[in-house]
Parts: sequence; structure tokens; C-alpha cells
Amino acid sequence: MNFFRGVIGGQAAGPQPSGAETIQKLCDRVASSTLLEDRRDAVRALKSLSKKYRMEVGTQAMDHLINILQTDRSDSEILGYALDTLYNIICNDEEEEQDESEDEASQKQSDDLGAQFTDQFVQDPEHVTLLLSLLEEFDFHVRWPGVKLLTALLKNQGVQVQGIILVSPMGVSRLMDLLADSREVIRNDGLLLLQQLTKSNAAIQKIVAFESAFERLLDIITEEGSSDGGIVVEDCLLLLLNLLKNNSSNQNFFKEGSYIQRMKPWFEVGDDNSGWSAQKVTNLHLMLQLVRVMVSPVNSPGATASCQKSMYQCGLLQQLCTILMATGVPADILTETINTVSEVIRGSQVNQDYFASVNAPSNPPRPAIVVLLMSMVNERQPFVLRCAVLYCFQCFLYKNQKGQGEIVATLLPSTIDANSISAGQLLCGGLFSADSLSNWCASVALAHALQDNLTQKEQLLRVQLATSLGKPPVSLLQQCTNILSQGDKIVRRGSKVQTRVGLLMLLCTWINNCPIAVTHFLHNQENVPFLTAQISENLGEDERLVQGLCALLLGICIYYNDNSLENYTKEKLKQLIEKRIGKENFVEKLGFITKHELYSRAAQKPQPVFPSPEQMLFDHEFTKLVKELEGVITKAVHKSNEEEKKEEEVKKTLEQHDNIVTQYKDLIREQDAQIQELKEQVSSTSSQNEQMQTTVTQQLSQMQQHKDQYNILKLKLGKENQTQSNSQGDASQVNGLQTEELAQLREEVEELRQQHTLLQKQLEDKDALINTLRSETAEGSAGGSDTEQLKELEALRTQVQSQSAEISQMKTERQELLRRAEASSSDAVSSSDGSVDAAKMAEVESRLAAQTVETERLKEEFKSLSESRAELEQQLASATSTVAILQTEKAKLQTDVQESKKEQDDLLMLLADQDQKIHSLKLKLKDLGETVDDEDDLDARDQTDDDYEEDEDED
Repeated sequence: MNFFRGVIGGQAAGPQPSGAETIQKLCDRVASSTLLEDRRDAVRALKSLSKKYRMEVGTQAMDHLINILQTDRSDSEILGYALDTLYNIICNDEEEEQDESEDEASQKQSDDLGAQFTDQFVQDPEHVTLLLSLLEEFDFHVRWPGVKLLTALLKNQGVQVQGIILVSPMGVSRLMDLLADSREVIRNDGLLLLQQLTKSNAAIQKIVAFESAFERLLDIITEEGSSDGGIVVEDCLLLLLNLLKNNSSNQNFFKEGSYIQRMKPWFEVGDDNSGWSAQKVTNLHLMLQLVRVMVSPVNSPGATASCQKSMYQCGLLQQLCTILMATGVPADILTETINTVSEVIRGSQVNQDYFASVNAPSNPPRPAIVVLLMSMVNERQPFVLRCAVLYCFQCFLYKNQKGQGEIVATLLPSTIDANSISAGQLLCGGLFSADSLSNWCASVALAHALQDNLTQKEQLLRVQLATSLGKPPVSLLQQCTNILSQGDKIVRRGSKVQTRVGLLMLLCTWINNCPIAVTHFLHNQENVPFLTAQISENLGEDERLVQGLCALLLGICIYYNDNSLENYTKEKLKQLIEKRIGKENFVEKLGFITKHELYSRAAQKPQPVFPSPEQMLFDHEFTKLVKELEGVITKAVHKSNEEEKKEEEVKKTLEQHDNIVTQYKDLIREQDAQIQELKEQVSSTSSQNEQMQTTVTQQLSQMQQHKDQYNILKLKLGKENQTQSNSQGDASQVNGLQTEELAQLREEVEELRQQHTLLQKQLEDKDALINTLRSETAEGSAGGSDTEQLKELEALRTQVQSQSAEISQMKTERQELLRRAEASSSDAVSSSDGSVDAAKMAEVESRLAAQTVETERLKEEFKSLSESRAELEQQLASATSTVAILQTEKAKLQTDVQESKKEQDDLLMLLADQDQKIHSLKLKLKDLGETVDDEDDLDARDQTDDDYEEDEDED
């Protein structure tokens, strides 16, 4: 014990041992002491020396400390000392790394020590498993240093430790329990641990996500105050970014769990945005990055579109636009918000339409797009902000032909408003300003308004610009070419490489796949000589890119030339290249574009991110265009005139055959549509018939009920007649019963009248049905369905006849009953009562007579219905003949299609024979020593044959 007091308590008399000797003695004490208290004191002494003598403690004491963790699990104090000591020797102390007195060599040595001791610790995977089991201890002095030690191990040897934890049973689940710890220190360090654990490991990221990580992290963010929270919110957001970035499974889980909706409150900012703390700026920046991860262009299109839809529906996009138009927002947050809004609306028509409707809170209100473009063309604005606005404009126009049309419309003469600033005016102002960066941004923005939109390319040719007073206006296309070719003041402005590259990208995008724009460009006599002069010159390294773009522009003029200008046909332009430039030299200059370093950087992702304005030369969408056109332009330049003519003839022939097949396809589609429509009509008629049959069945059941009631009434009357013959004194009771029976008879007669009315309505419905069937028969409906309808009508007719017979029977029985009642009434009542009953009976008889007349009329209507049925059968026969005629015409059309296919096969045989002859002639020329270049020809013809066979298979 005196030894420990000398180490810990103070200086002892006599010579003092060195640090290494002291540590060796302490290690021996840890290994040999039988008392727990002695071992605990020795480990505590090692902990106090572990920072100063890191090398010695790590080299001599690590095995003993690990043994303590294995054997002394019952004492939390010694476990805490051992874990703290291991942490001190493995962790690279931040204060030590940041100490200005240390040089780079000492820092590197410290890092090497941490890596060395980490390798020694994780060499046995059981050590990491032991550490994971210690984290289950709830004691603060064990759990907290255990979390810190595991975090240090992950920092130094992340991949190896991740692999051990991944295969450890319940390893990740134990670490997730740290987030539920009530002690904030452990919970916060647990966040740092999970950050290191989830770095670049998709398997662990999925396990953590399915352990309810999203729910817990969002709860912590809310508890800590969202964007106004402290460093804990930042740690939670960093962990969420680790879980979601480049992990489609977790992104889908995050969206399906409705966690996107919980992000909306993060971006609720007040009117007073002054005095943002640095931590709030950091938190909001990470929150915006989290939104961008969910809608990043590198994600799958389906997942991105689904997240964009959710963000619009929950109001997140609206909240971001509020921040975008708010005042007092820090510049870096505003820039990141613009980038976030850009990717939320990119390719989503609904979101793009909403963004187009957003207005800035100005007087008068201006569209948000106009306000953003004003920042883009303002050279006083920060470079990153201008890049963000350009990206936002590009995303707004991405796959948005409606938005492209709205932007181009602001440039057209009929829509220009002199009292307001429009997007088109700002783009033109930036296009011709003195700032080369504004020139480039405006050129790229306008090019995106024309991307893959032939209509807007043609509309933009109508734009006229007033250059100066007294001079006629010139077109926008002409003004762009003037900047490139003329030698006045404008040329000196545009002599910068950035300006010329931007204008050349705009012109290439404009005239690409637009023969009318190519014709307008070639109509200016100065354009082609300028391009050939630029390409043929031997210029410096910086000018090579401009030469390559000039070659691309001239190649587009050749490839999309419709030969409408006699002086600049395809053949003449190729001859001009061969004489002035040389085909090989032309192709070499064209290849300068893709070999440029900045071209590869721009092709990686859509967002324009550049370290400096001078390196801002290429646009992402333009790199796709170059990749698409480089090969076809090279082939077009090398092709001869005869080869092009042959290809055009083959194309025309194929187009003719395709047109014929298309006509037959359209005809067949029309017939199919008609047949489908008739089938639907027959189906609706069948359903109506079923409903009517159901109604008739109900009526039959009601009639059966009335018949049963009538039989019961008849039995009652028979019994009452017998009673009247036995006693004269009961006359008054008989009279009362007769009166009640007469009332019942009246009710039954009324019910019969209602039944007749219902039957009459059914007959009217049948008349309407017959008229419908007549119209369908006139339109060529199928004969089988009409026959079924007629069978159903026959069944209904039989039912109506049976009902009429039953009504007649019931009427006869009622007449007999009335006759008996009248006879009994005359014997039992006085003259006055007899006259009353006679009047009532007369009324009943009159009603029965009216019912009889109604029945007769119903029979007449049924007779007319039968006649209509016969007429309908005749019409059905004529419809059947019409269907036979249509089938004959269809068979004839099919025969014509087969003949057309046979003609196409014959044409293919002729082409094959011609190919064989050409091949034999070329072989003869080769045998004679002539040089024959047949690679391109054979490739092109093979491609044509393949395309033709694919079209034939589709037919």
C-alpha cells in the first residue's frame, strides 16, 4: 500500500523509479494481487499514468486490463478504471492533436499509436464481444467509458470492428438501447458511437433503421428544439444522413413510415430572422441536406418521384419556398435552400407548376423565378449563390415543356410587357453583358429552355433584338453569331473563352435536331467561313476547346441539313471541310471536347459545382449532347454522297411500307373500338333485362299472396252465408260482415288496378328496349346477342299471358262472390240498407268493368308488341347479313396485309442480291489492287436491315 501511496499521493524519499519501471510494477500487482482492493488501486494508478506514459501502459498493461474485464465483472469500479485506461491509450486525444506546440510528426506518431493499440485489441474478436456485453451494465461508471472505448475503436479500425459487431448476436440491438438511456451523457455519446458504426456499411445501416432508429432520432430532435437545438440535434442529423445516403432500402422505409411529414416543422421560421446562431445555421444546413438525400438525382427515378410527391402533399415544398423568399436568412442557408428546392421540383410537373406560381413578397409581386434570375445575372452576388440559382432554373425546366414555353414566351414580341421585368429580358441582359460569368450562365439557362423541345427552338427564331437607334433589329440567333464572328466592341467582350464556350453551347443546343434553325444559321454568309477559320487555325491550349465546339457546331449543320440552301448543302459543306480543314483534322478537333478535364467533371452530376468561376465551362446536359452527337457527326463527315442517297432511298421505301402498315393498324384499331362499344351496349341491355326479370318475379310473388288472401276471404264468406240462413236475428251482423268484405273487395280491385298499371309500365319499358335493339341492329351489332334478347322477350310475353289468365280467373271468381253476396243481402236487410248495398255493389261492378276494359287494352298492346317482335327479327336477319359482309371485308384486308408483307420480303431479297453483287464487285476491285473502304457501308446496311426486321416483327 505504501507503494501506491508513493505513486499517487506524493514524492517519497530516495531515488524514484522511472515511468516504465513503475508501470511494470503496477502490472505485476494487477496480475498477482489476490485482494480486489489491491488490484483496483493498481488499475487506478495505471489510469492516472496512461496519458503521460501512453506507449508504456499500452505495451505492458493491455493484456492485464483485458483480463480484468473478463474476471472482475462483479466490481463496477475496477471495470470503469480499466475501460478508462484502455480508452486513454487507444484514443487519439483531440486536445493533444490540436495543441499548437506539437508538430505534424508527433501528431502522426500519436495516430499510429492509436491504430497500433486498436489492432492489438481487435486482434481477438472476443475482446469486442466482451466490450459489447459490458455495455449491458446499467452502472454509469461502466457503461459510459465502454461507449467511449468502442467509439475510439471504430474511429481507428472501423471496417474490422463493424464486421465483428455485425456477426455478434444482438450486437447492434445492444447499441441501439443506448438511445433510450435516461442519462443524456450516455445517450449523446451513443449517438457518436452509432455515427461511427453506420459509416459506409449498408448492412448495419439497415439493421439500425429497422431497430426504430428513425422514430427515436426524430423524437430526440423534437425534444431538443429542432433547428433551435444544440449539438445533440446536429449529431442526430449526422446519424440520419449516414442511414439514408446512398441506401435505397432505408430511404423507402423512411418514406413509407411517413417520416417525411415530420420534417416540415423543422423549416418553420418566423418573420424576424436576424441573429441566427452558428449552431442553428449548422442544424438547418444538415436538415436541408437530409431533404436533398431523399430526392437526389442519383436515386432511382421512381423513388425520387414518390418522395417529391410526399413533400408537396405534406407542405414541405411550400415551407422551403417560404424560406426562399424570406428576408434576413443567412447566405449559406439561402444557397442550400435553393439547391434543395431545385431537387424537390426536378422532373416533377406538379412541383414545377407550384414553383412557377410562387411570388416574392415585393411591391408589385414578382415571380420567384424572376427574382432568382436577377441574382444570377448580378455579378455582385456570391459565386455559389449564382450557381445555385442556375441549378434551380435548370431543374425547373427539366422535362417541363410547359415551363420552357412560358420562358420562351417572355422573349416573343407579342408577349413582352414594357412595364415589368420578365425572365426573358433578364436572360438577354445576361447574355450580352460585360461579365463573362453572366454570359455563360444566361447561355446555359436559355439552352435548357430549348432542351429537347423543337417547338420552342422554332419559336425562338422569331425573337428580334434592337441593337441601337436607327438600325434595323436583328434576330437573337444572328446576334449570338455576331458576337462570335464580328470584330467590334462586342467581340472584345466575348473574346473570353468562358463567354464563347457558353454561346457555342447555346447555338449547338438550339440548332440540334432542328433543320429550320440550321437553315437560319447557314443563311448568314459569314458563319461558315468563321467556323472553318476557327477550326483550321493552330491556337493555344485554351483555344482548343473553342475549336472543338466550332467543329461540333459545323457538324450539326451537316447532320441536320435539309439541303434547302444551294450553297450550303451537306455535300458542299463536306467538300469545304475536306479542302479547308481536312477530315482527319476535323475529327481530331472534335475530340478535344471529351478529352478536356472539365468535361469529365461536369458529366458526373447535374448540379454545377465549380471551385472557381474560371473553371465553369461545361454544362451537364450539354455533355450528354456531345456524347450523343460525336459519333454520328464523324460518320456523317466520312460518308460519300452516293451512300447517303442510297440510305435515303432505303429510308423512303421503308417509310412508305411503314405508312401502309400504320394505315391498316389504324383501321383495325377503329374496328376493334366499334366492336368493343357494341359489346358494352349489349352488356348494358342484358343488365336491364335482368332487372326487369327480377321485377316480374316480384310481381308474381305478390299476385300469389293476393290469390291466397282471396281464397281465405272466399272461405269466410261461405261460412257467413251458412250462418245467415240459420238465423234472421243475426241480419245486422251479416250486414256488417258484408260491408267489411265489400271494403276488402274494393281494396283488392284497387290492387289489381295497380298491378295492371305496373304491367303497362313494363310493356312501355319493353317498347323502349325494342327500340334500343333496333338501333343496335342498324349499327351492326352481333347477331348472337340479339337472339338472346328476343328469347328473353318471348319468355316475358309468356309470363304476361299467364298473368292475364290468372286475372281473368280472379275476376270470374269475384263476380260469383259478388253475386252470392247480393243474393244474401237481399234476404237480410231492409229496403234502405239494400239500396245502399246495391249502390256499393254497382260501384264495385263499374270498377270491375273498368278493369276489364284495361285488361283488353293491355292485350291490344301486347299484340302490337308481338308485331314489333316480328319486325325486330327481320331487322336481325338483315344485321346478320351485314356482319357477314364486314367479315368478308376484314378477310380481304388481311389478305392485303399478307400481300404487303410478301412485297416487303421480295424487296429484302432484292436488297440482299444487290448487297451480294456489291460485295463481289468490291472483292474484284481488291483483287485488282484498288483500295476499297467498305466497313462503314456494311455496318450501316446491317443496321438498316436489323431495324427493318424489328419493324416487321412488331407488325
